[in-house]
Amino acid sequence: MAVVPFHIQNLMKPAIDSPSAEPTWMIIVRLLRWDKPSGRLILMLPALWAAFLAARGLPDLPLIGVIVLGTLATSGGGCVVNDLWDRDIDDKVERTRTRPLAAKALSVKVGIAVALAAFFCAWGLSFYLTPLSFWLCVAAVPVIVLYPLAKRVFPIPQLVLSIAWGFAVLISWSAVTGALELSTWLLWAATVLWTLGFDTVYAIPDRDFDRQLGINSSALFFGQKAPQAVGIFFAGTVLMLAGLGITMPLGFFYWLSLAAAAYLWYRQYRQLARGPKSPKVFGHIFRQNVTIGFILLAGMAFSLIFNL
Repeated sequence: MAVVPFHIQNLMKPAIDSPSAEPTWMIIVRLLRWDKPSGRLILMLPALWAAFLAARGLPDLPLIGVIVLGTLATSGGGCVVNDLWDRDIDDKVERTRTRPLAAKALSVKVGIAVALAAFFCAWGLSFYLTPLSFWLCVAAVPVIVLYPLAKRVFPIPQLVLSIAWGFAVLISWSAVTGALELSTWLLWAATVLWTLGFDTVYAIPDRDFDRQLGINSSALFFGQKAPQAVGIFFAGTVLMLAGLGITMPLGFFYWLSLAAAAYLWYRQYRQLARGPKSPKVFGHIFRQNVTIGFILLAGMAFSLIFNL
């Protein structure tokens, strides 16, 4: 049997192995991170929490559609902006080196065009909202755009990301009521603390790379105490959500969902506190927070719609 030289074998490989075989539209989908629904859902959830709570029941269906499309556009645009800032360092990190701009599968000009298109779609949707919601959308843009810069100059950049996440609560709530109230700020605080928790978990596997590249993260800032910090953030989330349940007030199903969420967050903290973990564990914890978010959404909806 003849032996085929190695360079000839490479030529004989199926075209699908080549990056060029991937269609451009799919590369743009990856650039927007729409191929990874967990990251999109975890922003959408606080916005939906706010809509149901502000409506004291089922919000208008067109508004739910605007919230869903708006969070997809905004989070996608934010991801592109992040990759534009980080395109020269993402290729040095195992988890991010295949991102389209880092891998040079798309040009910077295309990246800028995609980001502008995403924000333009979000801007168009914002006209469906109240004037207060519209201006909150405007205020959120600098926070979203400057978050990647915060990683270079601020010791806890996840706080900036958490504040950006918190705008989802303020925008959705004011879209329903045209105003903000005490319950809004309790939900906002819960969202900020929750985001600090799960995004610190997400940053732990990248600590060595971030240290080498001179990039800040909450996982680096808290160091060996990162599991304890995550535990405190999740405990603070429970306290804020409990305050929300008392203030509104909310019924049995809400408290049942909050108890389930608190139990799962405690398990996550215990898992982190046991010591070094495989990177897959951190990804699992991040994705589990999407499930927790849906548990809370179900509890809110059942409590408000059925008065239970």
